[in-house]
Amino acid sequence: MKHMRQIVTKAVIAKGKKRTESREILCPPNTPSSILGCWVINHSCQSKKYGRYVEVTGKFDINVWYAHHDHSKTSVFTETIQYKDRIKLHFRDRDSNGEEVHLRVLQQPNCTEAIIVEKGTKFQVTVERELLAEVVGETTIYIQVQDGEVEEEWVFGEESSSVSAVPANLPSESEDSSSL
Repeated sequence: MKHMRQIVTKAVIAKGKKRTESREILCPPNTPSSILGCWVINHSCQSKKYGRYVEVTGKFDINVWYAHHDHSKTSVFTETIQYKDRIKLHFRDRDSNGEEVHLRVLQQPNCTEAIIVEKGTKFQVTVERELLAEVVGETTIYIQVQDGEVEEEWVFGEESSSVSAVPANLPSESEDSSSL
């Protein structure tokens, strides 16, 4: 007789992914002559689920190395940027308990472009990042169970052996032992 059994387990019940590109305007203390380099460091973020979305709050530092005073001096300007991303979730299972959000950074915030704007007084830095949110929760799966002692069929390969009582390098009883 067959019947169904419920198993409660934890599984990924929803996922969402978001790639963001933002343009940040930075105001250095000196009028820049040129940009010598730009990098993004110190990224940190937290996430929380709100209904059908995961909200990510985070921050990172943008460092711009630039020349100023008619290319006679250089400085590094640093500014901390805060952001908030909403990642839409795609569900496999809506009925769940004990949900927890796992956030993975697929691409750390990264500078793709840095230019001087607004009559040569500010920097415009383009930053991209990509995040993946997975919601893990309790879910129920159903399996079919068959009563009775039913064992699956085993397939055995052909196997043969011959056992010799006398090792090959020793004479058998029928041979003359005095000839050794």
